[in-house]
Amino acid sequence: MSKKRTQYSSEFKAKIALVAIRGYETIPQLAARYGIHPTQINSCKRQLIEQADELFSRNTGASKKNGQTTDDLHRVIGQLTVERDFLVRKLDH
Repeated sequence: MSKKRTQYSSEFKAKIALVAIRGYETIPQLAARYGIHPTQINSCKRQLIEQADELFSRNTGASKKNGQTTDDLHRVIGQLTVERDFLVRKLDH
């Protein structure tokens, strides 16, 4: 029987990555302490380093919210256009 994969929270992964970056302990020591595979620690560490620039960009959160809002508005505009065209056709007949 295979063992079910453990899902770690993003907070836990961030904590592990920060501890690994500090370098007070080796990766095998951290793996033994937290009970996870060293590859997982290296993966979290690499992901944190690669995405660190996004943490400090000014418009990251705002642009995602605006993009989502824009998509919602386009959907509503399309729906209203279809409804208007339908009503215009019904009134003309």
